[in-house]
Amino acid sequence: MKIIVGLGNPGKKYEYTRHNAGFLAVDHYMEGKEVISCESKFDGTICEIHFHPHIPLLAKEGLGAVKTFFVKPKTFMNESGRAVKEIAKFYKIDITRDLLVIHDEVDLPFGEIRTTHSSQAAGHNGVKSIIDALGTQDFHRARIGVETRESRNDMPTDAYVLSPFSAGELEKLRKEVFIKTDEIIAEFISHVQN
Repeated sequence: MKIIVGLGNPGKKYEYTRHNAGFLAVDHYMEGKEVISCESKFDGTICEIHFHPHIPLLAKEGLGAVKTFFVKPKTFMNESGRAVKEIAKFYKIDITRDLLVIHDEVDLPFGEIRTTHSSQAAGHNGVKSIIDALGTQDFHRARIGVETRESRNDMPTDAYVLSPFSAGELEKLRKEVFIKTDEIIAEFISHVQN
């Protein structure tokens, strides 16, 4: 079982803002997938998909479908940990191995993606909330760069992350950036152990 959390703020007002890069990445990955169910619970919207990856390891070990939950917390960003803790506890997952959090990152240029494991929040309030709620930073993350300001003096960061992507940026996200996050998610799902 895998749990993949996209971070963002709920509501139309925030839908295409920089802080919602995690929501947008998760939505992009789920497009065209056969979704078993999507429901509101654990303070989030949770969609279940079963993957039958064509991976020799799975066939060899007799492993079946990989049950995967895609989560978008319904709390605001600063309280994301509440939803993550509830679903992780309910499904009794190994947080170190089976949790991936995808979020925006102002410390990376727009479009750049970095994956990390067991790293600090570095000022990201959504990640800080998850670390505080779980009591550990020992989980996987995919950080999507959203920074385009020439100087942080141009706009305070808290306002900047709530500003919308331009039409050109949204196009680049869909055609380039989210193709890469799709690959990261697929790779994460494929690492299955008994």
